[in-house]
Amino acid sequence: MHFRFPRAGALALALAAAAATSACVVREEHPVVTEVVAPQPPPPPRVEVIPVAPRPPEFVEWEPGHWHWDGREYRWIDGHYVERPHREAVYVPGHWDERPNGTWVWVGPHWR
Repeated sequence: MHFRFPRAGALALALAAAAATSACVVREEHPVVTEVVAPQPPPPPRVEVIPVAPRPPEFVEWEPGHWHWDGREYRWIDGHYVERPHREAVYVPGHWDERPNGTWVWVGPHWR
C-alpha cells in the first residue's frame, strides 16, 4: 500500500487554518430556552478576548459570554460566533433583568 503525504507547505497551511478556527465556534441559531430565574444577581461579566471572526461580519456575529444559572449557582458560558440569519439582521445580546420581587430573569439573545 502506498501513502501520499501533502507537501509541507500545504500541510502547514491546513494546520494553521485548523488552529486559527479551533477557538472560534460558530453556532447557527439560538436554541429555544425556557425562562431562567435566579434568586440573586449574576457576578460581573468576565473579560473575553474575541477571536478573529471565521467569516465576514455580514455572515456572523459575536455572542458575548454570560453567566448561566443552573438552579444552584452561576456557571460561565464562553462567547462564540453565531450565524447571522440574514445580512440585515440586528443582534440583541442576552442579559439579566432584575424583577420587582428581587429575582433575576435571563432574557436570551435574539435577532431583530
